[in-house]
Amino acid sequence: MQSRLLYVALLAAALMPAAAQAQVKTKIGVLNDQSGVYADDQGVGSVIAAQLAVDDYAKKLGVDAEVVSGDHQNKVDIGTGMARRWFENEGIDVVMDVPNSAIALGVATIAKDLNKILIGSGAGTATLTGTACTPNTVHWTYDTWELGHSIARAVYQRGGKKWFFITADYVFGKDLEANASEEVKALGGEVVGFVRAPLGTSDYSSFLVQAQAAKPDVIALAVAGGDLTNAIKQAAEFGMTGKYKMPSFVFNPNNARAVGLQTAQGILAVNPWYWDANDANRAFSKRYAEKHPRKMMPNDMQAGMYSATVHYLKAVAALKSAKDGRAVVAKMKELPTDDPLFGKGTIRVDGRKIHPVTLFEVKKPSESKSEWDNFKALAQVPGDQAFRPLKAGGCPLVKTQ
Repeated sequence: MQSRLLYVALLAAALMPAAAQAQVKTKIGVLNDQSGVYADDQGVGSVIAAQLAVDDYAKKLGVDAEVVSGDHQNKVDIGTGMARRWFENEGIDVVMDVPNSAIALGVATIAKDLNKILIGSGAGTATLTGTACTPNTVHWTYDTWELGHSIARAVYQRGGKKWFFITADYVFGKDLEANASEEVKALGGEVVGFVRAPLGTSDYSSFLVQAQAAKPDVIALAVAGGDLTNAIKQAAEFGMTGKYKMPSFVFNPNNARAVGLQTAQGILAVNPWYWDANDANRAFSKRYAEKHPRKMMPNDMQAGMYSATVHYLKAVAALKSAKDGRAVVAKMKELPTDDPLFGKGTIRVDGRKIHPVTLFEVKKPSESKSEWDNFKALAQVPGDQAFRPLKAGGCPLVKTQ
């Protein structure tokens, strides 16, 4: 009887679908700001986007994936400490999102040392694919080189020759300022000054007064999230809207909705993804908003989390393991990227995800048909032109001739 039961068990195992037998486990950690100035730009929305990707792809790829999340509170010690604990003690294979460039750079080092993975969607600094690149890091949605150069070029072409920067006083803001300044000067423009604003600044009045005193054409806001919203609102109160060109590098539908279309008139944005661009984006956004506690629409960074999670799962499925971080990242670079939101693309040897970006302008109130209908497309920039040339970043993984 026992031998017959054993035979039946072995036969059942042999007939079991291959995906069920070969199911691979992975644990994804979404690390971001869930309570501060970047909570709307990433926060719970990035967690929702990652979970939607798992729901859509994990089972059919034969991957058992779990998503957990943590709030780094925009503090380097908390963020890096959480990432290390996740990697060493809690079975996390990949840390994703990580807005706040200083934290992202720290997590990148930890991931390299422990042979885990960092995939940045909310992270901005282009240093992640430059001098600080590692074989364990992928940078997905945007970066400071792409934003700085693209926005500076667009604003200069519209008459913005003399620039003053109000800049977030940490790696992200300084990178944006440096990259935009490089483009402005290369085009023949002038940078007439800058001021540094601490993260979480609520009162921008002194910074705006300093900017006006420099008599620029352009007051560039190299801040993001809630800080950017505050700066734009206060500039409007000072009567500066329309008087100066005020490029806002990381401007997305969350900011447009928060400040209002009238106040945001003339603002340019460069994004690889917009919720209302096509049917696939609208369908995803509807599902996302239904799960969001405040029914918000996703921005490009949250959509990037979906796209990056899909590709990560494909690489894990191809390797049938998530345990060797370098091997997974190498497979991610080897496989062409393809998903419903970002379409087809590639990941370069330096870890930079390449895709087209679009120059948008905020709609006039009369042009908007709904609460979230706030951007109109002006022009598309191909991926190979939008991001820093491969050999210009100083990444040690790039072989120079």
